Amino acid sequence: MAGAAAFPAPAHAVSPPGCGDRSATGRALHRITDVDRLTGAAVRIDDPRCGTWTAASGVADRRTGRPMPANPRVRIASITKTFTAVTVLQLAAEGRVSLDAPVARYLPGLIDGGGHDGRAITVRSLLRHTSGLPDHMDSFRSTGEFRFRHFEPEELVRRALRLPAPGPGWHYSTTNYVVAGMIVEKVTGHRLEDEVERRILRPLGLRDTYWPGDGTRIRGPHPRGYDRVEQDGTVRWVDTTDMNTSVAWAGGALISTPRDVNAFFGALLGGRLLSAPLLAEMERTVPTDPDRTWPGAAYGLGLIRTPLRCGGFWWGHAGDIDGFTTLAGVAPGGRRASIAFNENPTTQAAFDDELNLVQTALCDHR
Repeated sequence: MAGAAAFPAPAHAVSPPGCGDRSATGRALHRITDVDRLTGAAVRIDDPRCGTWTAASGVADRRTGRPMPANPRVRIASITKTFTAVTVLQLAAEGRVSLDAPVARYLPGLIDGGGHDGRAITVRSLLRHTSGLPDHMDSFRSTGEFRFRHFEPEELVRRALRLPAPGPGWHYSTTNYVVAGMIVEKVTGHRLEDEVERRILRPLGLRDTYWPGDGTRIRGPHPRGYDRVEQDGTVRWVDTTDMNTSVAWAGGALISTPRDVNAFFGALLGGRLLSAPLLAEMERTVPTDPDRTWPGAAYGLGLIRTPLRCGGFWWGHAGDIDGFTTLAGVAPGGRRASIAFNENPTTQAAFDDELNLVQTALCDHR
């Protein structure tokens, strides 16, 4: 378990020689709002040598014009998967879960249908997205079908099992993490939310990170989240901020900030949440489908590895839910970057610019 999180000097502190002013990162950030025309964007860099740097561009609220804050509280979507994976791996360290045990050992009868057998699917394959389970999110035709509904995890699994089976190999599926969350609850006798709180959020002092449950609003000051809709040459922005995220649960429900996300990934990759052997297990990757991630990405146990253009790899995750997109990771040497947007990209160019912002933030003046 980790001790209290330690954070670098604030952004206004004098930077050591060679750290620079992050001008390239600033340009990449403003391109998101000025060229791609996304509503708002924020970036935070925590560097062991250069301290903390934050910046924001665009607006948090299209109606009022309120500026985007540099540390926005947003839905981090699938970055939640890394928190769930760490919890499962901590239980593995305690001998309460075996990564290579079948799901049926912990949840007998849960996965039995559509050609799927919980006796042949391992815990490891859930965390790595090689279980062969479909993604229950693909069963919805529109956001309106789930936005204000409560779902029990068992219902989400049943929805997935009614879908056609994906092909062999890696297939991204939030259902995998719903099942992983259910395993946590089965072996501990506690809610997943309480285990993540006890094991990760409280020890690291992640005060802005929480599970919303069935609450549809984000607590405290926060940016509004938007979907861009284009029809007959007309563009409008739909406010999708309020949502019941039980549909994603263990695979995408958490709310957090760039500060907290950087603290989490710093603790994880710094060896403060898992032993070295288990962190090494987490970093054993398989190739991904670029259509579900991005070119060069490989997937471990709740971690994505991506080549850095300045050398080496960055480790982290991304999240995307209606109204919000997040990316975060750690570069060699411990620099952390967390990016938050309050509008989802709708073009390949915008998505590429978001990835470029991560690359620039982790490589600028390195």
